[in-house]
Amino acid sequence: MDSWPVNWEALDALIIDFAKSENLIDDSSPPSSPLSSSYHSRLIIRQIRRSLEVGKIDAAIDLLRVHAPSVLEDQRLLFRLQKLKFIELLRKGTRDDRAFAIDYSRKSLAPCALNAYPEAYEEFKHVLLAFIYDKDDQTSPVANEWAEKRRYEIAGLVSSVLRAYFHAYNPIFSMTLSYLMSIHKGFCFRQGIVSPISNLTERLLLEERDFPAIPPESLYEAQVFDEVDIQALAHAVELTRQGAIDSLRFAKSDLFEAFQNEICRMRLDDEMLDELVREYCVYRGIVESGMKTVSEALKGTTPESGCCSSPESSVDVDHRRAKRSSSETSATTDLSSIQGTEPTNNLEDCSPSGSNHSENSSLLRNRSHGTGERSKRKRWRGRCDELDFISDNHFNRCRKQEVSPALQVASATISKGVDRTNVEDKYEIVLRMKELASTGMAAEVVEEINALDPNFFGQNPVLLFQLKQVEFLKLVGLGDHSGALRVACSHLGPLAARDPNLLKPLKETLVSLLRPSEDTLVTGLPLHALATSLQVAFGKSLGIEEPQLMRIMRATLHTHSEWFKLQMCKDRFESLLRIDSLKENNTPVLTSLTASKSNAESCTLGSSQATISSTTRVSDDGSSPNQASSRDVICDENAILKVMEFLALPRADAIHLLAQYNGNAETVIQQIFA
Repeated sequence: MDSWPVNWEALDALIIDFAKSENLIDDSSPPSSPLSSSYHSRLIIRQIRRSLEVGKIDAAIDLLRVHAPSVLEDQRLLFRLQKLKFIELLRKGTRDDRAFAIDYSRKSLAPCALNAYPEAYEEFKHVLLAFIYDKDDQTSPVANEWAEKRRYEIAGLVSSVLRAYFHAYNPIFSMTLSYLMSIHKGFCFRQGIVSPISNLTERLLLEERDFPAIPPESLYEAQVFDEVDIQALAHAVELTRQGAIDSLRFAKSDLFEAFQNEICRMRLDDEMLDELVREYCVYRGIVESGMKTVSEALKGTTPESGCCSSPESSVDVDHRRAKRSSSETSATTDLSSIQGTEPTNNLEDCSPSGSNHSENSSLLRNRSHGTGERSKRKRWRGRCDELDFISDNHFNRCRKQEVSPALQVASATISKGVDRTNVEDKYEIVLRMKELASTGMAAEVVEEINALDPNFFGQNPVLLFQLKQVEFLKLVGLGDHSGALRVACSHLGPLAARDPNLLKPLKETLVSLLRPSEDTLVTGLPLHALATSLQVAFGKSLGIEEPQLMRIMRATLHTHSEWFKLQMCKDRFESLLRIDSLKENNTPVLTSLTASKSNAESCTLGSSQATISSTTRVSDDGSSPNQASSRDVICDENAILKVMEFLALPRADAIHLLAQYNGNAETVIQQIFA
């Protein structure tokens, strides 16, 4: 499951967009996704949520009046807020607050209850029991009203309403991760599989969800929704059929808006998510490592180096960030010119050069530090731009979150007796190898890695073959056929002789001698995929583990594909969430090699997904072996939907039942109820 291929460049783009849209990095360029451009609206929603969660109902209502006054026109929502305020007044326990609660219930709560909804007045009379039952009495008839979880329920409900009101959906990466993990957990439970990432998903994806928004009463008029949309939404986000109908009603029949509303109800642990993203960004060279000395960490942050030093206005923050980004952008150069003067091709044997290890390490360190690539990295800033919206308590917590990671890194590094400079140098060396490989400088990669670790390619012969394959194709593209053949004779041939799986890609590589087009041979290579594989393997050899987020994405993308094979249909939401781009594996030249490697590791899972054809017959593409019993049966789409609707079954179960009864939905339903 951990070996599922991922388009890491597509993930990089999603991660960068997420970091920009959540203001986690210093970057003035706008997010690429239109769904991620509502940062300030999300801050307002967070502040209202936090106010409700800590019992500050008046503060939340005041924010609603300022930013979303029409939301309070819904008497149903207003009654719930007022009822919560009534309880919070009694919770304070003072005589004055008790008197104020009586007055508030008479002038505000009771009149609102008369107009909210049919059961509201009964709920009003019930909540008055809080006058005589103590908040600590767990057996009282109003124990649920006293429970602090009621705050979180109302906070979730208001958040759902406001997300739709502002169209302030979570960044695409956040929604994608929530969706993939939800499918992953459901798939593992259904198949009886122990998830290899359960320790991460159980902490990252919270069990509770926000309460769904209530459709306006005007939308309760008879509406006809496509059953295909109802079932797609219900099974994508684990809703009942009625829940899916209500969600579509609230979204005015817009399936994708309803899906976004529902996926944003899923809660992620923001602190853990930010740490996972930061770890990934450091590993991929997107942001600075942020490794500080203890003295630097203890100094705290300044207005120029940290966002929590003073509550600046958003205009000041934006102006300063734009100014810094402008200076960073001016230092950025094209990837092809980053490396300086390109070394000559190494066509000799890839044995160590003989220079000592420390000298080579120093050389690499100096060269990597001098490149323009490092200057392109952004500074990680964390979630600290909420100062304009939040209380002093959260300001203090934000400061702690900003300083403590630096202290933890520094103190942990020193306590373990590790040379901090050496740790950062290892990251720089690995990132340099990745950049060289991604620009096609395969000979230089082999030379420098051999100088650092002579045993690496002996333990990773497939990577050496791929790099030498790139070198071969590059020489062919330059018209140097004799040089290309020397590479093939010295390296590709001997490697293929030791590993039969490499014979087929070797043959296909040699065929390229007949079509020496530089455009076809060089720009068409999957260099980024090779660079990432090299980064992971070489990093591990230096003691740098790959980020946890890479494990999560491999496992969840695999189960997503397997899940929709079981469903025998295409995921209608995968394009919206960029899941299709995350699975793209554009390897026109090294396809055979990739396939051979996958076969060797017993990881060939197939990339095509089952789809529904125009004749409403379930396609066989990508079906699992255990689906053979239903492959030869023509299943009408209407029959599938009818069984799913009447029996409340997942799509895969409905198809298997239809297969047993020759595709007849009425027979299936009769047999079940009989």
